[in-house]
Amino acid sequence: MTNSPASKSDSKSFGQLDKRIQHWIWASGWSELRDAQERAIPLIMEGARDVIIAATTASGKTEAAFFPILTRLVGTSGASALVLYVSPLKALINDQWQRLDELARHLEIPVTPWHGDITQSRKTRFLEDPRGCLLITPESLESLLMHHGSSLAGLFSGLLYIVIDELHTFLGTERGKQLQSLLHRIEKTLGRQTCRIALSATLGDMDGAKRYLRPENQDQVEIVISKDGGQELKVLVKGVIEGLDSLTRKTKEKQSSAAKAAIASHMFGVLRGSSNLVFPNSRQEVEYYSDRLRQLCESRGAPNEFWPHHGNLSKEIREETEVALKQTDRPATAICTSTLELGIDIGPVKSIVQIGTPPSVASLRQRLGRSGRRRGEAMTLRAYCIEWPLTASSRFPDQLREGLIQMIAMIRLLIKGWFEPAYANRLHGSTLVQQVLSVLAQYGGLTIQQLWNLLCGCGPFSAIPKIQFAALLRELAGEEIIFQDPTGLLLLAPRGEQITEDYRFYAAFSTDEEFRLVAGDRVLGSMPISRPLTEGSYLIFAGRRWQVISVSQTDKVIQVQPAAAGVIPGFDGGGAATVHDRIREEMREVLSASLTVPFLDETGQSLLQEARATYLRLNLENNWLLQDGKETRIVLWRGDRVNDTLVLMMQSLGFKGTNDGVSIGIADSTVERVKSSLASLAAQKSINPIGLAASVKNKEREKWDGLLPDDLLNLNFAASCLDIDGALNALRTHFAGQDPGVHPVES
Repeated sequence: MTNSPASKSDSKSFGQLDKRIQHWIWASGWSELRDAQERAIPLIMEGARDVIIAATTASGKTEAAFFPILTRLVGTSGASALVLYVSPLKALINDQWQRLDELARHLEIPVTPWHGDITQSRKTRFLEDPRGCLLITPESLESLLMHHGSSLAGLFSGLLYIVIDELHTFLGTERGKQLQSLLHRIEKTLGRQTCRIALSATLGDMDGAKRYLRPENQDQVEIVISKDGGQELKVLVKGVIEGLDSLTRKTKEKQSSAAKAAIASHMFGVLRGSSNLVFPNSRQEVEYYSDRLRQLCESRGAPNEFWPHHGNLSKEIREETEVALKQTDRPATAICTSTLELGIDIGPVKSIVQIGTPPSVASLRQRLGRSGRRRGEAMTLRAYCIEWPLTASSRFPDQLREGLIQMIAMIRLLIKGWFEPAYANRLHGSTLVQQVLSVLAQYGGLTIQQLWNLLCGCGPFSAIPKIQFAALLRELAGEEIIFQDPTGLLLLAPRGEQITEDYRFYAAFSTDEEFRLVAGDRVLGSMPISRPLTEGSYLIFAGRRWQVISVSQTDKVIQVQPAAAGVIPGFDGGGAATVHDRIREEMREVLSASLTVPFLDETGQSLLQEARATYLRLNLENNWLLQDGKETRIVLWRGDRVNDTLVLMMQSLGFKGTNDGVSIGIADSTVERVKSSLASLAAQKSINPIGLAASVKNKEREKWDGLLPDDLLNLNFAASCLDIDGALNALRTHFAGQDPGVHPVES
């Protein structure tokens, strides 16, 4: 007996699919195609335009792309029809491999995953018969181009589609620029364009996404925004006040946190018995809460329901957490970093927990999309914000309850459907260095003009001035990484060959050298080498407690054994997220309004009222210069790029300043002095970005920044991190308003 047709009888898209795919849909019990699928299938089948599919998690984006792609593959004459699927994560490739393989087998289409954990024999089979679906990361694609450059045209001769999953993770990043360059290089090798399909659940700037996907002709990109949705959203934000055990914040931070213990206890009570995802803001916090929650289970003689998941844990331990989440017969909650933010299939979870402000509104939306995946089920968000008790010495950010207000603002923007757009001004100088070396490895050698034409002239680095490109080549030659032979060809020098032959070259981002943690014969994961441990010391890792038995500097191995005590180790990397102008504007709206925020608990409401009282007392609706002891505070309600830029501008005038979030603190100054200097800045028509960036000591932020010539490094930093026009416009706007007076900050 066969199931009755599951799709609507009036579905034109369903009728375009291969009969075997139709039967697979029926057998899967689908009652109809989703909105994104109905609209995307005919566009992708045509293959004449690039397509971006923007739809929530679990809305069928992958099927919207692959149903028509697989139909085209089986219907294409010739044996080499190919689709290239690019994913930001190996785990996502493995997940998609499992999802696609069953359907593709019915169609006799091979599916090949390609990353560092895949056997060479499987890769060799693809190289000998390059067809079907190739699932790959940008790093592995980089390696493929470099090592098979001479045969690339043959390998990709049947390429019909390129699918980019989780598009938002690439926008505005070095890795994203690398991928953009790789796709450009493939099409230049083939001498033709290939239909590009991008998938994302979180896009805040559709025009920016179109520019990224097809920089030279964004008008050929079609946007499919799913109309499915209207899902109920449940939100609860709990304010948590830290205990007053010491007089100074510095001392308090070294002690155990009463607030964190209270959060763990509350989570234990409300999450037990269901499956959830908990997102603290660091790997240290993942370890703390995993350990604390496991202890609470053990103290009650109950089986553990709480599992850690972050990038330093071994693949085996991460997979244990993923398996626990997929099981339907027992509850499991993962304490995780962004490793579980993307679309790995972990099954439905009841709620998402955010501890502290999330990295961005877009990230919060991506995380929230992991819950409420069953039909009729609401998306549920629980959030915790830790605030400090106010004292006579409380700082301005504490008086303004900045963390809580930012959380409220981000949730309000989420509800309004706003997400951060990708920052499009970056030059990506670091990735240009990588791509210069990669292209020379691929082709063996190129002239300067050929290299310029491929990467900059009409390529992804067109924003790099020609004079700066020439300076970069001279710098690389001076470092004996490249050289020019008598015929004019640029070639890799021995040092350049050594660099490109290292497997770490393929990544556009830098990774720290790390120690492996081993318990017996089991590898637990890794820690940055800059944080070694001594023998006999204790640590918490993988949500458990260990004692260090031995430390091998040569092998970079830390042997551990189970223990009753433990200390959370430090992890390098990361850093504070850059807050967008729109978030700070929304924070001001929250503070200036009198309406109740319905998703706050009682403590949160009290903290909000304290913040609003501070806003009124300091008349922040009109005042933007405040005297705070020996500091002057500048409150522009702008994002971090504007604030960072203004700090550098003031430093150029002899002041010492810091970006404290909502406000900028100018040390040892008065409002009158600061006001006069700001007025002189506002009167300037423009400011040289290279000169402003020259004073910054830590400009080498990305992997290959150290090889950039000084002027290009300064220009690169200014384009990535500063907003000169935004800072000047903010000053002019405030000077055009009410004249600020002297308003002391008192708690």
